[in-house]
Parts: sequence; C-alpha cells; structure tokens
Amino acid sequence: MYDQRLHVRRRQAKGIGQGFLSLLTVLALAFAPSALAQPKVEDLADSAVGVSAMVPGDAVTARALGTERAGNGIIIDSGGLVLTIGYLILEAATVELTESDGRVVPAEVVAYDFNSGFGLVRAALPLNGRPVPLGSSEALLEGDPVLVLVHASTGVPVSASVVSRRPFAGYWEYLLEEAIFTSPAHPGFGGAGLVDVNGALVGIGSLFVGDAVAGRRLPGNMFVPIDELKPILGDLLAFGRSSAVPRPWLGVTTREFGPLLAVMRVTPDGPAERAGIRPGDTIFAVDGEPVTGMEDFYRKVWSLGDAGVAVPIEVRTLGQGSERIVIQSDDRYRYLRLDPTY
Repeated sequence: MYDQRLHVRRRQAKGIGQGFLSLLTVLALAFAPSALAQPKVEDLADSAVGVSAMVPGDAVTARALGTERAGNGIIIDSGGLVLTIGYLILEAATVELTESDGRVVPAEVVAYDFNSGFGLVRAALPLNGRPVPLGSSEALLEGDPVLVLVHASTGVPVSASVVSRRPFAGYWEYLLEEAIFTSPAHPGFGGAGLVDVNGALVGIGSLFVGDAVAGRRLPGNMFVPIDELKPILGDLLAFGRSSAVPRPWLGVTTREFGPLLAVMRVTPDGPAERAGIRPGDTIFAVDGEPVTGMEDFYRKVWSLGDAGVAVPIEVRTLGQGSERIVIQSDDRYRYLRLDPTY
C-alpha cells in the first residue's frame, strides 16, 4: 500500500542534491507560477508532438504492437529531443513528428529503455515547440491536480487528478515500483505528458486501466514516473540504452488467476519456448518458492541474478501434471531489432 507519510519524508530528505541532478527542474521551479495556479494549456500546447512510427513486419514486436504506431511525445530540450513511451518507437525503421501547426518533421530513434518503458527520439530539423522542464514525480501525491498534455491528433489536453501511487506489473515482464495512476481516463494516453501545477513534466502516459485505484472499478491511465528517467538519461543519450546490467528475461507472457500465473504466449525461439514452456501452462513456483502473483514472480526471477542466470520454475502443464523446468534466461535486447532497416 502506498504510504503518503513515507513519501513526504522522502521529499523532505532530498535536499540540495535534487537541484544538482536536474538543472532543468531548478530553473522550472525558480520561474514557475504559484503552485496554486494551474499551467495554461495554451502555454504548453506546442510542447506536445504527434509521434508516428513504421515498423518492419518481421520485427519481434510487430505481432503484438503492430507495424504502424501513433501517439504523443513531449519536447524536453531545445535540440529537438522528444520523450515518448517506448512501445511507440520500439524497432521502428522510420519515425515522424507532427507539430501543433501540422508541420511534419522526420526523426531518428535515440534510445529505448525496457525497464522504465521510455523511448527517446530526436527531430532531424529544429522544432518550433518549447521544451517542458523535468519535474519531480516523487513529490507527486495522491489527490494532486495534473494536466494530461497531448497532441491534437490524439485529443485535447485535459485536467485530471492523481488517484493512486503503487507498483504496476505488466504481463510483458515489466514492473514499476511507484507508477502514477490518474483519472479521468484520456483515450490518447500513449506518450502523453503528465504536467504538474508548476508546468513541469512528471510522467509519460503508458496505458488505459480499469482499476486506477486498487480493488476498485475506476477507469484511468497509468503514467511512468519521470524520476525513472533521470538516473539513466545520460546513458540513453550516449549508448541508446541503460548501462545497468540487464535483468534475466524469459520471453513469457502471463496472466494472473489468483496467485497462479497462466502462460498466454511465449516469444518464438525465446528462453521459455526453448525450455519447453507452452501456452496453457501454469506457473506456481520459482526456485521452490511459491509465487503470489505477477509482481512476486518477477521479483523472485530477478533476485536469482543477472541476464543469463538459470531460472528453475515449477509449472502445471496441460495433461501432464506438475513439472520442474529450468529456463536459461537471456538479455531481452538481443531479441529486438533496435536498428532495423527495410
């Protein structure tokens, strides 16, 4: 359960180092309007761009995400750097940005980070829109007002509220510790910018969810916190990915049924498929320890070591009973076409 008191203590403890980590954030706060005043939409409208990408049909993600993808991006520096959600540009051969006046500008993929889900592209020509400074998602509390900033091609900017801060586990072997959930839901969420009352960027839109508040039916959106970007931004700009040692990847898509995980699909020629895991199998333990859901499953797998570590799991297979299978994990990036050509 998200603990607001802990959150406030963290915010109080950040001190001077916060300003050193992000000069943009310091400048934004220094010249921002009162925290009681909402940022004007007209001042931010040209900061959101439309992002469209073409992906080769033989790309690993083409089947799940399609070959033509479109969403939003937010300009974050004066050199045309645009932050978006990674699945829009993952394995893209071409990317185009559409400005608020309809002007279309070609762009190149700069980076993709699987752990956070962020993607970066850079415009090939100067952009007219102004950059949005990076804010602090850690300082964002439940109940805070925010603005969901989108390009005209995906809708209009709308006011929303933060309704939940909690971990989020995705079926694609993905886990955020403190995802941001907002309501009402915006249909143009992909790559949308979440802007706080100071006009700073605090998150990037990823998903529509039906339970923006845990255990309650409330449609909303999930945003990736901007603080996930700050420690890795230098790596992304220099290397196209984080320099952190990669986590073990299994290549398995699951769905929760109570504490058990049903295997929905496996990546062709991925670690799980090579080990004999098949759709319809049910995972109930990792290294002899029972799993209690998707989040617990990932934590247990990742605790075994880095990419390449052997991962023993226990499964119930269709018509075969229980079985112990050892999956030789791998680095997910090896399976992606991050510099594809037609």
